[in-house]
Amino acid sequence: MGDREPEDEVGAISGFFDDEETAVEEFFTPRDARARRPARRRIKKPKPTHYKVVSISLYTEDQERLADLVAELKKRGYSRANKSLVVREALRQIDLDQVPPQR
Repeated sequence: MGDREPEDEVGAISGFFDDEETAVEEFFTPRDARARRPARRRIKKPKPTHYKVVSISLYTEDQERLADLVAELKKRGYSRANKSLVVREALRQIDLDQVPPQR
C-alpha cells in the first residue's frame, strides 16, 4: 500500500457492484423521489376487535390523580398497572345514582 500513489486508489471500487448505475442512482437520488416510488405491498394484519383506542380530555388535577393511582398500584405489587386499568376498573365500579348533579 505504501508504494502505491494516491491516484491509484481513486476509483478502486470500480467494478465492485454488478450494476453501478443503479447503485449510484440509489445512493444519490433524493429521498423525496424515492418516496414517490410505489411501495411494496405489506400484508395487513387484521385489526384487534376486542378493544378500541379512545381519547378523552381530563383536567390536569384528574391526570395527576390518575398517575398517582397507577403509582400506588405499582407500589402495591401490580407491576402491570396503567391508566387504562384504572379507568376500566372505575367504569366497572361506578354507581350512577352516586354521581352528583351538574352545577
